[in-house]
Amino acid sequence: MARMSVREKWLAWGRIPLVRQALFLLGVVLIIISPIVGALPGPGGVFVFAFGLGLVLKYSDWAKRQYVRFKRRHPMKGRWVDWGLRRASARRREERRRRREEIAQGAGD
Repeated sequence: MARMSVREKWLAWGRIPLVRQALFLLGVVLIIISPIVGALPGPGGVFVFAFGLGLVLKYSDWAKRQYVRFKRRHPMKGRWVDWGLRRASARRREERRRRREEIAQGAGD
């Protein structure tokens, strides 16, 4: 019998509806308390907010749809948020953008 890695175990937990709801609520709580943590010296509020936003986006389809709408309306802000959340999709898009610019510069020479 193959043993599950820690990542696989975490992903399996994330498929249970009650756990998904609990993680979503934890994300909401973190977003709500981020201004309080932000009042303390240091950048803690930013990290608390980002972690909460990451949980909400991971476990809420409604939040994902709202996030996509936000990114379509404000593409530059969406790029910064993706970069801040270290999203793999942001890295792929940035790589494609760089390749397109390189091709355009090569064609212009």
